[in-house]
Amino acid sequence: MLTLDRVTKTFRAGAFGGGSVTAVDRVSFEAAPGELVSLIGESGSGKSTIGRMVLGLTGVSAGSLTLDGEQVRPGKDFYRRVQGVFQDPFSCYNPVFKADRVFALVRRAYHPGVSDKEWADRVEKAVRDVRLDPGQVLGRYPHQLSGGQLQRLLIARALLLDLRFLVADEITSMLDASTRIDVLNLLAGLKERGLGVLYITHDLSLGTYLAEKTVVLRKGRVVERGDTQKVFGNPLHPYTRTLLAAVPRLNQPWTSAEPVEACAYHEGGARDTDLHETEPGHFVACAGLPDCGRTSA
Repeated sequence: MLTLDRVTKTFRAGAFGGGSVTAVDRVSFEAAPGELVSLIGESGSGKSTIGRMVLGLTGVSAGSLTLDGEQVRPGKDFYRRVQGVFQDPFSCYNPVFKADRVFALVRRAYHPGVSDKEWADRVEKAVRDVRLDPGQVLGRYPHQLSGGQLQRLLIARALLLDLRFLVADEITSMLDASTRIDVLNLLAGLKERGLGVLYITHDLSLGTYLAEKTVVLRKGRVVERGDTQKVFGNPLHPYTRTLLAAVPRLNQPWTSAEPVEACAYHEGGARDTDLHETEPGHFVACAGLPDCGRTSA
């Protein structure tokens, strides 16, 4: 179980580092094995910062981030269980080496005692598991492969470890529509095998495709979270409604979100830093409406 409990990340800002910027502000949610959690928000909302903290690439300023009850500590054992795949697959490969060098690096770090024959068999199986033909992708240079093929090779690399959790950060944003569905279906297969996935995206249509749970971020804060069908079937925060209204629909003009007449957050008497559970499995933050007299979330 991956658990974020009031996780905060603050960066120094200003010419001499005298100021600070809070990129992530008291974020809490959980992701269980075999569950895909979609983290949604506009650019600059803190999505990727959360992903980097989960991967141990940047530290937590406050709060708690644990995996199976243990604090996230970057290291060989941790990265055997947790891996990330990022937006630009081309940046993850050295263009002067063949693409399957990423497998050799995993072998050197985690499986030095495995024989050549056994390792070749493991690599072939991992490549087939991500729906690629080893004969068509192994031994090729990155520029000879498509973005979708490179993304799937990175996922295959992760499968060669004792993977428990995958952070997928905007992994479909640079792919064409048909390839996106292939990658999303691949994530669905991994989820069925018990892998936990944090899927970071700004695309609501893709975010709802596989996710059991959805977390909506705005300016570093969670404004709404819960079961995906409840969050998008009955959106309560104005920001969530605005995001949904901005999704293009065939043969329909774009419309703006309807205004919210009451703040569900304060109907439950919740504190400023809490989310209010409006229904089982559905939480919403203060909408910052004029009659609340509170600061907007």
